[in-house]
Amino acid sequence: MALLVVMVLLAAALCVGALVSAGGRAWSAVRVADVIWDQLADCESGGDWRADTGNGYYGGLQIWAPTWTDAGGLRFADRPDHANRREQTTVGEEILRRQGWEAWPDCARELGLLG
Repeated sequence: MALLVVMVLLAAALCVGALVSAGGRAWSAVRVADVIWDQLADCESGGDWRADTGNGYYGGLQIWAPTWTDAGGLRFADRPDHANRREQTTVGEEILRRQGWEAWPDCARELGLLG
């Protein structure tokens, strides 16, 4: 587990162009390493990028439909679970830019992305 945390923190450090304030919000263009999105999806949905569990959250990153729409997801699909992994992570980057890792509070904390 300690090795996983180190790997996550290292991958997070490799994010290109992210300026993150103390509150965890990214204020510029964000490009998160694929390994981070995969680990977040593993935590959020068991890594199922097509997840529709009936809880109102969809896809690998468990994105709420109104958040998907607000972050520009409709250019890819009507819901996250209907979009492919890359499309979901592209929208995830916009959500991260707007909300920070707080958009996924439990899993982000578990992965060491939130204090």
